[in-house]
Amino acid sequence: MLMKKCNHQVGGFALTTVAWLLCCISTGLPQWQVWHYEDPVVLKPTVALVGMWRACVFHTDSNSSNTRVCYQYNYDDSIPLYIRVNQHLLLVSSFLGLFGKITTIIALSNVHMGRVRKNGTCNPFRLSGILNIIASSFLYFPILFNYIAIMLKWRVAFPPSFNFPFQPDTQKMGSAMALAIISAVFFLLSGTICLSSNLAIGKMPRSKI
Repeated sequence: MLMKKCNHQVGGFALTTVAWLLCCISTGLPQWQVWHYEDPVVLKPTVALVGMWRACVFHTDSNSSNTRVCYQYNYDDSIPLYIRVNQHLLLVSSFLGLFGKITTIIALSNVHMGRVRKNGTCNPFRLSGILNIIASSFLYFPILFNYIAIMLKWRVAFPPSFNFPFQPDTQKMGSAMALAIISAVFFLLSGTICLSSNLAIGKMPRSKI
């Protein structure tokens, strides 16, 4: 009887897994912001990618081929405060998503083994749902900060070795931000499913032996 009612929980686990993977991928990608500007050295249009952990720029060589050069942020680098804050928020969101995934596995294992407590205060489904919703909230803040930085065209003072301008001619959102948005939505959906599944299991009558 319980196993027939696990479809929603399995769906929540699948969403949690996809959300966590997308969160980790978006964290490492540099495509949070896409900059377009004219390089003052070579006087050519240049495309740069600004991420949470590194920034990359495309250089055109004599053969008209693009070469991507990336610069990793160091702890001592003077990068904007919102990027530093986003780094921590993304890491926290990734860890919360991982813990939510683990608790969902434990909850599904309990259902499979028949160890489901009615109205249990430590039901793993409830804990997993809460963790996923919190992970979604933590992930929304980097998305919001990055969106505001693009819309308001915040000036960015990268280290001189990067050879980046303070402000590009034009900038737009990148694919990493889109992945983060999808991840945040999936975390929220999976958390809602886990919480609703917990309530549904709590209302199920115990089998009489």
